[in-house]
Amino acid sequence: MLSSSKLITMEAKYVIVFSALIFSLFIGGETVTTGNWELLKESIGISAMHTQLLPNDRVIMYDRVDFGQSRILLPAEKCSNATNLKVDCTAHSVELNLLDRSVRPLTVLTDTWCSSGSLASDGMLIQSGGSNNGEHAVRTFRPCADCDWVEDQKWLDVPRWYASNQILPNGEVIVVGGRGQFNYEFIPKSSLQSDSKVFELPFLKETSDAVENNLYPFTHLSPDGNLFIFANTKSILFDYINNRVVRDDYPVMPGGVSRNYPSTGSSVLLPLKLGLINSITGTPDAEVFICGGTPPTSYITAIKGTFLPAAKSCGRLVITAKQPNWVMEEMPMERVMGDMILLPTGDVLLINGAKKGAAGWYLGREPVLNPVLYQPESSKYEIMEASTTPRMYHSTAILITDGRVLVGGSNPNKNYNFTEMFPTELSVEVFSPPYLSSGSRPQISWVKQGTELSYKQAISIGFTSENNGDVPLLDKLFNGELENVSVTLVAPSFNTHSFSMNQRMMVLQINKVREPSSGSYVIDCFAPATPNVAPPGYYLLFVVHNGIPSKGTWIHIS
Repeated sequence: MLSSSKLITMEAKYVIVFSALIFSLFIGGETVTTGNWELLKESIGISAMHTQLLPNDRVIMYDRVDFGQSRILLPAEKCSNATNLKVDCTAHSVELNLLDRSVRPLTVLTDTWCSSGSLASDGMLIQSGGSNNGEHAVRTFRPCADCDWVEDQKWLDVPRWYASNQILPNGEVIVVGGRGQFNYEFIPKSSLQSDSKVFELPFLKETSDAVENNLYPFTHLSPDGNLFIFANTKSILFDYINNRVVRDDYPVMPGGVSRNYPSTGSSVLLPLKLGLINSITGTPDAEVFICGGTPPTSYITAIKGTFLPAAKSCGRLVITAKQPNWVMEEMPMERVMGDMILLPTGDVLLINGAKKGAAGWYLGREPVLNPVLYQPESSKYEIMEASTTPRMYHSTAILITDGRVLVGGSNPNKNYNFTEMFPTELSVEVFSPPYLSSGSRPQISWVKQGTELSYKQAISIGFTSENNGDVPLLDKLFNGELENVSVTLVAPSFNTHSFSMNQRMMVLQINKVREPSSGSYVIDCFAPATPNVAPPGYYLLFVVHNGIPSKGTWIHIS
């Protein structure tokens, strides 16, 4: 029988969720019915604090090793002391098979709490840092049928907790910052002594404050090969090879809002349009889009029991502009701890999070159940169908191959706890954007899974489409161009703490469109020109016609 205090807690939880649902159904006086949700798995056994899609359509998820016992056991051969209650024989990482929804427990022993990661150019997941015995660790996971984590507890030169990773044009990964670390290093490391080196980055110290509102800095690879770094309210363009700041003339983001952990907004690099080259730089223009966050004192006031409203503001900054300026916009509702996911159409999905408080144990209030779809071309925000599951601190979201968004996690508690106001969440669900109910999808017919591409390569992509609108598709072909058709490449991102590391999308340059047979079309286009624009590795290729994407096809650029 539950105690009266637990009953009160559970009742409060349901009142909060019910109130959030009522609010979500009548935002602006209108019923919201756009997009839809589906429960994919009621429990994967762990809470998905970190998430990465692999090129074999498996998803690696993990939380931390000192949460207490999870709800999924390790195989007997992985834990010989299963009868000893003091030994944790439960898994804290799993592999989710998207094809059959099966879950395989994985073995991770070093503490992955608040760590970072990247997908290497060969498809291997490289994961770094964490807490306690994991703060110096680097872990690798290869996408194969029976692979498991391989851990090196001493591969990082300094402790990395709340750091950010970015894959680079040479295939290396830069690891930036972390709690108390105003520097960066590179992984994987060779046996050379010169490879074990830490480089100072004073910008991280300059942007720190009383509560370190510059953790998990937003890092985006610029098309010129330099690294754009945003922390707290400020940003620089950084030459990591020569350890020098290339640009420090970016203005402070307006609004008096901190954007990084624990104030925790989110950031994306908007799609790079490879057919539009800046005549001065010789590269596509690059624009960063940042949303949400909180006042700088929100974390401290939340600890004291006062939960400040999160920010509704968003900002766009063309980082390649000669005179860059923030263009500020406003979301339909406040959001902290939200995620921003690039969709195959080039739109951005804002999802997860809360309306008040900050990132941290028990510090968020009023879950935001409605995703918001943002269209960069028109700056239009559209409210989507609400979920029934709060996704607060330690929740994640990623794009998957079929064009849906996989959502999991949420554990704002110090351990596995299922009776708190916002309980530990073990489920995963998928959100289907409106394009999946807007008509038949284009079908890619010519590009095989795993196709190998080289830079600047001319490629031909065959597809069929029944979604022609009121005019037959043939009538829309004019001088080798097809109305409302594009080819996009999306890099699979590593998602944790509201930041999708390595998230990147390119809209390929199209040469012409052909119709070799009735109802079948061929797009002649070009692969990205340089690894500065598209670092080597795996990408999902989509054909988008009339705003509807095909299913993704894995390709590899080397």
